[in-house]
Amino acid sequence: MSDERAEPVRAGSAQGGATAPPLARSEATGSFWQVARRPRMLGLLLLLAVAAVVCVRLGVWQLDRAQVHGAQAEQRRVAALVAADPAPLEQVLAPQTAFTGGLVGRKVEVTGTYDAAGQLLVAGRVHEGVTGSLVLTPLSVTVDGEQAVLPVVRGWTADPGSAQPPPTGTVRLIGYLQAGEAPTGTITDGRTEAISPAQLLSAWGGPIWTGYLVLAESTPAQTGDLALLDVPSRAGSGLNLQNLAYAAQWWIFAGFALVVWWRTVRDEARYGARDGAAVPPPSGGGTAG
Repeated sequence: MSDERAEPVRAGSAQGGATAPPLARSEATGSFWQVARRPRMLGLLLLLAVAAVVCVRLGVWQLDRAQVHGAQAEQRRVAALVAADPAPLEQVLAPQTAFTGGLVGRKVEVTGTYDAAGQLLVAGRVHEGVTGSLVLTPLSVTVDGEQAVLPVVRGWTADPGSAQPPPTGTVRLIGYLQAGEAPTGTITDGRTEAISPAQLLSAWGGPIWTGYLVLAESTPAQTGDLALLDVPSRAGSGLNLQNLAYAAQWWIFAGFALVVWWRTVRDEARYGARDGAAVPPPSGGGTAG
C-alpha cells in the first residue's frame, strides 16, 4: 500500500489549474521628474510650449484688435450722439429716478436758472493731460410745478481762481448725461472731490437728478475760458467684446497645452512603462496533471 501525501495548495493557484499572475504595480514606472526628463517627454514639452507661445501671441493680437475695433465703435457712437437732436430732459430722466447705463452720453436740452451761490470746484480732474478742476453749478429746473436741481459741469479750468460765475437769468442748455459718482470726501469751502448726487443733495437741497449734465452749448453763452468736456463714455466702451473674448480663448488654449503635457507625464509616471522596457506577460503557473 503506497504512502500518499497531499501537496499543499499555493496561494494564488487553483487546484489542477494555472497559477494566477501577481497583481502588482509594474516596476517599469518612475517618478514624475524621471519621466519628465525622458527624451520623448522633453520633445512633447517643446512642441506644446511652441503651441502655447503661438496661442499667447494670437491672444495679444486679438486684444490689440479689440482695442482698435472698440475705439472705432466709440468714435461712431460719439459722432452719432453729436449729430443727434437733443431730447427734453424731463422726457429722458426725471429727478430722483435711477440712472441706467444706457443714458450715458444721451443728448438732452433743459431750461432753468443757475444758482451761482452753490457753485463748486471738483479738484483733481485731468483734461488733455493737464490736471485742473471742473466747474460744477446747480441749475434750478421747474418740473411739474416744483423746483428740482440738476448738477451741470460747465467746463474745466487749469486755474480754479479764474472760474467765472454762470450766466444770470433763464438759460437754455444742451449737453450730455453722465452718471453720478460715488461719494468721496466732503463738500467744504466751495470744493468737492466727487460729483455725487447724494452729497450734493445735502448741500443744494432737492429733489435732485441722479446724474449730471456735461455742458455742450449754452444760450446765452457763458463767459470765461472754461474748456468744454468731451462726450461722456461708458466704462469699457473702448474695447470690442468679441475680440476680447477671442483673446481670452487663445490664452486658455495656451494654458491647456501645458496642462496636457503635465497630465501626460503624470499618467506615464503612474501607469506607463519606461522607454524600451516592456512589462512581461503573465505566465502559466501549473501543468495539467
